[in-house]
Amino acid sequence: MGWFGKIMGGAFGLFAGGPLGAIAGATLGHVLFDRTAGFEDYSNKRVSRTEQIQAAYFISLFSMLGKFAKIDGVVTKDEIEMVDRFMQQMGITGTERDFAVNVFNEAKDSPYAINDLAAQFYEVSRHQRVLLYSFIDLLFQIALADGKVHQAEQQAIDDIRHIFRISDSEYNNIKARYIDTAEKYYGVLNCTPASTNEEIKKQYKKLAKDFHPDTIISKGLPEEFVAFATKRFQEIQEAYEKIKKKRGF
Repeated sequence: MGWFGKIMGGAFGLFAGGPLGAIAGATLGHVLFDRTAGFEDYSNKRVSRTEQIQAAYFISLFSMLGKFAKIDGVVTKDEIEMVDRFMQQMGITGTERDFAVNVFNEAKDSPYAINDLAAQFYEVSRHQRVLLYSFIDLLFQIALADGKVHQAEQQAIDDIRHIFRISDSEYNNIKARYIDTAEKYYGVLNCTPASTNEEIKKQYKKLAKDFHPDTIISKGLPEEFVAFATKRFQEIQEAYEKIKKKRGF
């Protein structure tokens, strides 16, 4: 990865005057005066906007992860291992891994609120929706590392998704991957917890018929859509069984 070099090239100037800039500056400080650390001097090199966003993502990611991991009062071993696995998946090794860990620790013990970090990152990446979604997704993974989403963690995720302008439906789709809620199953059937048993049965029959593989095949739709419909049909069946069991009808 070349993120460190991109940051050295002035990318963290995007955060000038803000908490992310302070964290980046504190982390980089000792390296700026130590050319024996093994980093190339990028101070006079031009950096593209794309590279700036990538560097911003790097700083923001590990700053927010550091703050989030401690939001319930203590950083657990499971949370640290989750962050380490994430770095492995991203291919962050060697000096760049050390830098990421330093950002994590600097942010963890900093006086800045996680919402302030999120707001500053949103300002420079509001058009990169995939990055914003991935942040929320990863926060759920970290929160569930110890098997439970604590109240402080849930509140932080809720606050950040509002800062990121992520809609209710988008947020619920992300959340549903990690938290098994009754609302998820009602949503699959296009119903709500307020729906009557008869309304749920009627909606189930309609959707089961619409998405049954035989129905899709009979319409001559593409093979790719048949596969999609089959998965949707299975989700409909599962949701109905969960609700039926819960309601006892």
